[in-house]
Amino acid sequence: MASSIPDLGKVSAFTNEPHRAKSASPAANEGKEQSFENADKPCLLVLDSRALGRECLARTLINHGIGMAVAAFGSIDDWREMKGNRSPIAAVLLNSGARKLGEIETEIPRLASEFRPAPVVVLSDSDDITQILRVLESGAQGYIPTSVGVDVCIEAIGLAIAGGVFVPASSVLAARHLIATERQEVSPLVGMFTVRQAEVVEALRKGKANKIIAYELKLRESTVKVHVRHIMKKLKVTNRTEVACKLNGLFSGDTPTS
Repeated sequence: MASSIPDLGKVSAFTNEPHRAKSASPAANEGKEQSFENADKPCLLVLDSRALGRECLARTLINHGIGMAVAAFGSIDDWREMKGNRSPIAAVLLNSGARKLGEIETEIPRLASEFRPAPVVVLSDSDDITQILRVLESGAQGYIPTSVGVDVCIEAIGLAIAGGVFVPASSVLAARHLIATERQEVSPLVGMFTVRQAEVVEALRKGKANKIIAYELKLRESTVKVHVRHIMKKLKVTNRTEVACKLNGLFSGDTPTS
């Protein structure tokens, strides 16, 4: 059975009534005015270079009750080419997919400048905290990983429109864990030991014997013994047991006694 949805070309306009989707191809309607239904109402602009992806996303958002018109375009240039009345843009959802971070960082400031005060929200396949921070620093007001559900996506867009910033909780918790780990495992060693001594310290904390430490660090066992003696001297202890106790105190945040 043939689909009742016509060829959408590179521009699609959807209203908040999913069964009355309205679309047109610019090539087929050259010279004619093109407008959205309810053109005076706020609209979510979806930008995605993949035709099927943007059309499915637009219809899904509408079917889940986003409560506004949704316009799907392949690029900002396609949006500019549209003739006739345009709905006021309430927010821009940039579906970056698996695109490189550099491309996204370049595009976000352009979109933020073009549609200000409407927020730009990024939808991405990645939930890497480094990428999230760089995207937000570029001017985005939200970052939605594709691992979340549609309802969360809609809430995130609403939050951005209200002036908030959405980031996935899982990434925030991962960042918190990373910061806590770095504080515990790096800070106590800064300025106290050399790089090689710090590696031996880590091995001592795990209870490894000199022979194992030598093998893993590709050192002579005699060299490891020298490092251990220097570590003991710096910690003001006389045996490996005291070394372990002192190190545990450092890494737990306790102030070791001399």
